[in-house]
Amino acid sequence: MEIVSSKPEGLRARKRQETFERIAETGLRLFSRDGYEATTLDAIAEAAGISRRTIFYYFKSKEEILLDWQMRGFSVSLHKAVLAQPSDKAPVEAVRDALLALSAGFRTQEFIGIDRVLRSSETLKARKQATYGIHEQALHGTLAERWPNPDRSTSLRLVAMASLGAMRIAIEDWIQAGGDQPLDYFLHTAFDELSAEFCKLSR
Repeated sequence: MEIVSSKPEGLRARKRQETFERIAETGLRLFSRDGYEATTLDAIAEAAGISRRTIFYYFKSKEEILLDWQMRGFSVSLHKAVLAQPSDKAPVEAVRDALLALSAGFRTQEFIGIDRVLRSSETLKARKQATYGIHEQALHGTLAERWPNPDRSTSLRLVAMASLGAMRIAIEDWIQAGGDQPLDYFLHTAFDELSAEFCKLSR
């Protein structure tokens, strides 16, 4: 029986991933520097050292490049970070600490610049809002995996919704402050306020 090596396919997959990331990172850099509307696919191709035709193999439009920044790996990273938390933590604490761990990798000025672009048109703002629903569903699935009791499904969905809401407020406050303070400060503040409100409900 002939054994076919998987190394060539693995190499091709790695090169495709490298090209994908180079296009995305180049597009984000140009969007942030020159503005979304002023940046053309031709400019991205030239800066990335590839043909315009190659871009369409990975992305159908500039919008897809921009939204990839918001979607790329976040749900997967949060999934891993939540599952890595100690088992004795409450769900909301596990999500908070997972987000704090992920926030260390946020590059402040790039994040602020791209967020500004995402707010620059109604279409992009609508697409940005839609991604939060996707993240919420993914986080709910992660929490249900960690705490598989079906009776807790509704409460875990509430945790997912409230936690991502706290994250959004923290990021908005962080951006408005110009990114001078670390994001974890705002995450702590938002989750502390969320916990305080939960405590009021139990009284």
